Amino acid sequence: MDIPQSALSPYVEYFVYICIGLSLFLGIMNNRSTSLKVSVFNRWARWLAVSQGAAYLAFEGNWFERPFWVLSVTFFLGWMLLETIYTWFAISALSQSGLALFPRFKENTSGEEWPAQKQLFEVKDWLRGKGFSRSTAVLADLGHGIQVRSSIFQSEDNSIRFQILFVPQSNGDIGYCFSFASETESGERIVTDNLYMPYGGFYPSSWYVLRKPWCRSIVSLYKQHRKRLKNRKLQAFDDDPIDDLNNQQRVLEKTNIEEGFLVPPHLQEEMGRITWEGRYRVWKEVWLLNYFGRPTV
Repeated sequence: MDIPQSALSPYVEYFVYICIGLSLFLGIMNNRSTSLKVSVFNRWARWLAVSQGAAYLAFEGNWFERPFWVLSVTFFLGWMLLETIYTWFAISALSQSGLALFPRFKENTSGEEWPAQKQLFEVKDWLRGKGFSRSTAVLADLGHGIQVRSSIFQSEDNSIRFQILFVPQSNGDIGYCFSFASETESGERIVTDNLYMPYGGFYPSSWYVLRKPWCRSIVSLYKQHRKRLKNRKLQAFDDDPIDDLNNQQRVLEKTNIEEGFLVPPHLQEEMGRITWEGRYRVWKEVWLLNYFGRPTV
């Protein structure tokens, strides 16, 4: 038997209004910040606001002869389906686009190296206090006018190489991510970063990558990296940072072709650059990052 409209608790209305209000508030906050936490909570609030608001309208308008909870679940899953389709089309467009998936770096001679943000000046002061010295500033051209800047620092004993990546945001702000890397005498590469951009691909078997998007503190990330280096014999970095970066990109590209994430170069014009398995892996990582702030590795 259908539940009459009068049986709908007034608390449901309050819940719907709270979801919509929270979504609007977090949406404004998200446009004004680069916080991963705000972004994740904003997506959940938007999902609830759209699905519960649509269910409430459908129930009040007698569009369907179904209880409110059925409409609520249906619209909740419907939003998930719509977002999945949108993300899948976006990944397919990326596969066919000219954007560089593994861009090459060059020295940044533009003079625009370090954004004038208080938090970033504090990061630079912390690096200096820990004995890190600046190696170089680099620039990667992704295509379509999108450029990513980065600066590289090295510890006093050259056993740790630090990279800060400046990421342009859709709201015009500059986000930033940290990465600590070390190499062992046996050829292992230990990487600890807080990148929140989806990757979805494979890493070489000798790479041990730990991604911590929720960790936005350089102090905490550094402690985690140092902890991972215990009982390991490290090898000092003595190569040029730009050569090392570009070699990493070549190795990653080669690995992902061999593992079936990327289509072989001679077939990319016809099939796109990312295989169907690769697109699924990217979709899964996009979903996990958007709603849980965690990568697949």
